[in-house]
Amino acid sequence: MKQWATKPLSFAVAFLLPVVALAIPPKYDVQQLPSLQQEEQHEVASKRVTSFFTRYHFNHMELNNALSEKIEARYIKMLDYNKMFFLAEDIKKYEEYRHLFDEMLNNGELDIAYQIYTDNLERRFERYTYALSLLDPKKPMDFTEANDKYYYDREDAKWATSKEELNEIWHDRVKYDALNLKLAGKDWPEITETLGKRYNSALHRLTQSESEDVFQTLMNAFARSIDAHTSYLSPRNAERFQQDMNLQLEGIGAVLQAEYDYTVIRSLVPGGPADKTDKLDPEDKIIGVAQGAAGSDDAEDFVDVIGWRLDDVVDLIKGPKGTAVRLQILKSSQGAGGTPKVVEIVRDTVKLEDRAAKAEVKIPDSGPNKGRKMGVIDVPGFYNGLTEDVKGLLADLKKQDVEGVIVDLRGNGGGALTEAIGLTGLFIDKGPVVQVSDGRGRVEVSRDDDGETYYDGPLVVLVNRYSASASEIFAAAMQDYQRALIVGENTFGKGSVQQHRSLNRRFDFFENPLGSIQYTIAKFYRVDGGSTQIKGVEPDIKLPAFVSPSETGEAVEDNALPWDQIAQAEFKPTKQVSKAEVKKLQKDTNLRIEKDPEFKYIFADIDEYQREKDKTWVSLVLAEREQEQKEEQRQKLKRVNERLQRLGMEPVKTLENAPEKATDIDPYLNETISVAFDYLDDTKEQSRG
Repeated sequence: MKQWATKPLSFAVAFLLPVVALAIPPKYDVQQLPSLQQEEQHEVASKRVTSFFTRYHFNHMELNNALSEKIEARYIKMLDYNKMFFLAEDIKKYEEYRHLFDEMLNNGELDIAYQIYTDNLERRFERYTYALSLLDPKKPMDFTEANDKYYYDREDAKWATSKEELNEIWHDRVKYDALNLKLAGKDWPEITETLGKRYNSALHRLTQSESEDVFQTLMNAFARSIDAHTSYLSPRNAERFQQDMNLQLEGIGAVLQAEYDYTVIRSLVPGGPADKTDKLDPEDKIIGVAQGAAGSDDAEDFVDVIGWRLDDVVDLIKGPKGTAVRLQILKSSQGAGGTPKVVEIVRDTVKLEDRAAKAEVKIPDSGPNKGRKMGVIDVPGFYNGLTEDVKGLLADLKKQDVEGVIVDLRGNGGGALTEAIGLTGLFIDKGPVVQVSDGRGRVEVSRDDDGETYYDGPLVVLVNRYSASASEIFAAAMQDYQRALIVGENTFGKGSVQQHRSLNRRFDFFENPLGSIQYTIAKFYRVDGGSTQIKGVEPDIKLPAFVSPSETGEAVEDNALPWDQIAQAEFKPTKQVSKAEVKKLQKDTNLRIEKDPEFKYIFADIDEYQREKDKTWVSLVLAEREQEQKEEQRQKLKRVNERLQRLGMEPVKTLENAPEKATDIDPYLNETISVAFDYLDDTKEQSRG
């Protein structure tokens, strides 16, 4: 039996703030921090979580010292991912607990986790109080100091060894926050007022901490130490999960997830209000929320939500249909040091017709394919009824005499497995579609056995790095059967299956309910035996990508399940796509892309991204940041006017005056249409030969 810490675990640690002149005084006192202790139901919940994860998870892991170390490290990282609160001496003190987390979770005695969390609350209170002390309305910060920088990414930095060192880090953090507000047009008194509200709001959040916050953080440290898609949901979040599954909430139509101190957009609901803005992407971070449309009478100031509980952020974002909410976003493509963008969204219910697949006939108005017809079916998600909808769309496209069909799966995060199987069945006669293994060697093969092909013409599938799960199952089947040409970027690589289980039992009589868990129970495998996990689906025809497959998607998720393979299923390829044909098509694509001005823009953006992607700091010099903003706007306007020139239209002086023709450009789809015509022309030549 392990020896537990012999010294008592104190939750009333003496806490002394540095003696500083407070320009903006804190509205709260450290004594208002709650004394957090585990609740009655948490002992039972901990034991049940441990039982589920160790018995039924795909990995069948053992909760031992090795896993205990990982859980402790992740727990601390979740409390202070950027090393801005704890000191090196705190971390050294916690090392004595690294082999106790396994027994703690097994026994449901969670005092150590509560002690560490309480320490973190106090460190956070001290830091935000110090931040307030730097805000003097009469003494503006100097934004002209040469080489002044804020290091926003400290994940690989060493822990600060003193409060003085933390003060320096936080001075730069406050200056960064202030500079962003100045770039948004606020003067110094407004900046200090806004940041004063922000930091006092952070203090207020700390005083409202609850026992469930500790438990949720600990359980998710446990879950994410196992794999990327295993998680614990508090009773409040578990209830919201069920509401979201039933589309009972009105809001912006986005799936949000807590990631350390940030609220991150995990996915966008196809056809939802957020999706329709075309300004949000998965992995974008929400750092502020404001109610009302900009400039309206009911418009409110932004509320800083960094460090908030996920459920509270969701409550702030959701609201009545027809009302507006503004989000401050850090774009995933810019990193945490980018200038926040504001996205305004009008809340609405997510209608089924908005989520439905749609078809369009594309007719090039210039070039070698001028006047020809290509059908494009946009599939935003694998919702119930998708297969029947696409069957109808295919019939409509046939009536319009399209020469081929493109299935657009970009941004499609998946959905119902049955629909992935059904959609595959529209394009093949019969056969296996996907294999599912439960980790004990038991494999189940899901098939299409209707013996009917609803469309046997030339088929192209367009994917990107946000095409995941069910999208990958369909694309992989089409590729393995050599039924369709896959075009685009490498897909996400999520090849795992999760199960959702409540921790509640019929005869529980706790005052507070228990939450629920989601854990991985199986993996998807292609009919050729390879997993879609990590590797995803590699396109036959590759289009320019900002990141390599190893830098995005499942490949960068912590503790992601590995790629592996099982035996191939018995299936008969259609042989409609050959390797020689793919090689020729890729060569033709490369030649077109080299000459396409839109892809020249994309290549320039990729080069810029590659130069900046490993950057961990942002300038705190106002002139430099203003120049960056001006250059960004100048570049956008230049591109718009170059497009207008190519269209024979007059240039514009501002982006606001730009017509949609010059801003709503989709070079990836346009190139895929060209690829599709080349593909079907080659197919015709082979048939004649």
